[in-house]
Amino acid sequence: MSNLQETIAKDLLSIRAVFFRPEEPFTWASGIKSPVYCDNRLTLTAPAVRTDVEEGLAELIRANYPDAEVLMGTSTAGIAHAAITAHLMGLPMGYVRSGAKDHGRQNQIEGRLEAGQKVVVVEDLISTGGSVLEVVNVLREAGADVLGIVSIFTYGMKKGLERLAEADVKNVSLTDFDTIAEEAAKEGYIRPEDIARLIAFRNNPSDESWIGGAK
Repeated sequence: MSNLQETIAKDLLSIRAVFFRPEEPFTWASGIKSPVYCDNRLTLTAPAVRTDVEEGLAELIRANYPDAEVLMGTSTAGIAHAAITAHLMGLPMGYVRSGAKDHGRQNQIEGRLEAGQKVVVVEDLISTGGSVLEVVNVLREAGADVLGIVSIFTYGMKKGLERLAEADVKNVSLTDFDTIAEEAAKEGYIRPEDIARLIAFRNNPSDESWIGGAK
């Protein structure tokens, strides 16, 4: 666990961008019961946290993708982070729509992108990896050399890790589920004994045995 991971974890918890509620699980659209709620859009309305996030993303890109030529945000959550980080780095940016427009030039990729350009995708969070890999595929089809992904937060779910590996896509996140769970316990947001339940959820979201105090 790095200092950056800890800092971002504390930041996200402090503004309730990541909020744990193991005793009263949230229900995802898929029907899965989850002990965590994540809304990294809240970082945009918290200037100090926003600064940590964008400077952190720039740091990750410089360290892991030094040849990056263009940043591409995912629509819609990654757009603002891609724009701010690109500004800090002096790089061009654009974003990828979830589908092509039905009017005008019918673009799916917004912003100038030349074939062969080295691209880093900016995402806010990764769970199963499906949506961000759709973005990667669109960029690859357009001729981009996708170096990888940077994201604010990752669950580290098995399905997501397997999908990224199968697509040969690297992801580097500012912080992760395990780090935030540990920091949440340290800061008193959850009980230390809840960590095992949270990790059980992360390891197998479809198994609800962690609910109600199960370890």
